[in-house]
Amino acid sequence: MQPLNRRPQPAKLDPAPSRWSWRMQRLMLTPLFRFGLRVGIPFVLTFGIGIAYLSNPERQAAITDTMADARANIEGRPEFRVNLMAIDGVGTDLAEDIRINLPIDFPISSFDLDLERMRETVMAISPVAEASLRIRPGGVLQIDVVPRVPVAVWRSHTSLSLLDANGAHVSHVAFRSDRPELPLIAGEGANDHVEEAMELILTAQPLGTRLRGVVRMGARRWDIVLDRDQRILLPTKGAVAALEHVIALEGAQDVLSRDVARVDMRLNGRPTIKMNNDATQEMWRIRQLPESGQ
Repeated sequence: MQPLNRRPQPAKLDPAPSRWSWRMQRLMLTPLFRFGLRVGIPFVLTFGIGIAYLSNPERQAAITDTMADARANIEGRPEFRVNLMAIDGVGTDLAEDIRINLPIDFPISSFDLDLERMRETVMAISPVAEASLRIRPGGVLQIDVVPRVPVAVWRSHTSLSLLDANGAHVSHVAFRSDRPELPLIAGEGANDHVEEAMELILTAQPLGTRLRGVVRMGARRWDIVLDRDQRILLPTKGAVAALEHVIALEGAQDVLSRDVARVDMRLNGRPTIKMNNDATQEMWRIRQLPESGQ
C-alpha cells in the first residue's frame, strides 16, 4: 500500500505535435502561403483602408482640386507659355488664311495646344501642300508650310482655278490674264488628268505661241486648241504619240499652216483633215472651173 501523504506523479507529455499544430507547420513550409502572409494580407488591408478613405465624396473632391491646382501651377509656368505664332514658307495672303483658321488667344500654355489637330487644320487649306508645327524656345509656335505650286489654269463651267501638278486646287483667279504664264486646260475632269495635260503641252512646244490650251472632251480624251480656231483631235489612248505625229506632219508638209480647221487623229494611223469653210468653198469653186469652161 502507498503512503497516504504521497502525491500522484504527473502524466508525461506526448512529444508528438497536435493535428492543428502539424497542419500549421506544413502550411508555413508552403511558399505560396508564406507569400500570402507577407504580401497578400498587407495589400488587402491597405487596399481596403484606401477604399474606405476615398469613398468619402468630400475627400474625393479635395484630392481632385489639389491635383488640378498642381497641374495648373505647372502648366502656367513661364517656360511653358506660348506668346506668338510664326509662319514661314508662304506669302502674306496664305499666312493670313492660316491665322484665321487657327484662332489662338495668346498667351497660352503649350499643354493646351493640340499640334496634331492644328496641323490637320492647316493641311485642309487648299494652297497648303505640307505643314509642320513645333514649339520653339522663347514661347513661339513655329509653323513651316510648303505651298502648292500652280502649274496650270483650269477653266471649269463656273470659274477659273489654279491647279498643282497633282490636280489639287490651289486658288481661284478672276481672269485668265491674271496668270498668263501658265497653260490653260479646260473641260470636265481635266483636273483629274493634269499630268497627262502637262505632257501634251510639253510635246506641243514646237507649235510655239500658236498653242491656246488643251480641252478634255467627254471626260475621256483631249483636244489641242490652236489659234485661227484650229484643233487637233487626239485619241483616247496614245495621245502623246498622236500629237507627235501631227507635229512631224507640220514640220514636213506645213499641215497646220494651211487652211485646216481640224486634224482628227482618233483613228490610229489614219489622220483625217477637215478644211475650214472658206477653203472648202474655194476648192469646190476650183473643181467646177473646168466644167464651166466647157
